[in-house]
Amino acid sequence: MPDTSASPSSPSSPSSPRSLPPLDPARHALREHVLRHSVKHGEFTLKSGATSTWFLDTKQTACRPDGVLLMADVALSLVPADATAIGGLTVGADPVAYAVAAIGATRGVSLKSFTVRKEAKDHGITGRIAGALAPGDRVVITEDTVTRGTSIMEAVEVVRAFGAEPVLITVIVDRGGTCGAMAEAAGVPFRPMLTAPDLGFGYGT
Repeated sequence: MPDTSASPSSPSSPSSPRSLPPLDPARHALREHVLRHSVKHGEFTLKSGATSTWFLDTKQTACRPDGVLLMADVALSLVPADATAIGGLTVGADPVAYAVAAIGATRGVSLKSFTVRKEAKDHGITGRIAGALAPGDRVVITEDTVTRGTSIMEAVEVVRAFGAEPVLITVIVDRGGTCGAMAEAAGVPFRPMLTAPDLGFGYGT
């Protein structure tokens, strides 16, 4: 699951105009979709216990057909040419990984998809990996939203223990601004599709 979690304490309200940083056309289009469908305004209590005036549910972009295409446009522009698989911790990574792999296949990009389970199965083929990942694969680790970065780094550790090599971390939105340093310490490039400042919000707000 993504790190971002909240329960609304009041109804959302329409977004107020704000000055946004310029982006390339693909990211600009994705941002417009995220702002329209995935950003909610109001008073929210985050999983950390902090309060916020905005809540991010990027599955509202990752699970809509037009959002899927916009997300894939950006994600596929970031995927290294030698990458062979994409996935991450369920459930935050699932819609991103499966959609990017499927759309990539129509564009000459061959990526296997997989899920990292929260717990290992105790029957059948045991382990935390479900899907087409194989030892030796070069892997894009993904998720819909990252706030702290703990679930992303958990996926990195599981993939490495499986015998595959993470070569990129990407998410639809980096809300917290802390994952980049964690990724650097783990030796994996971090390239989010969008950031909280891209949406007009500060990190950690």
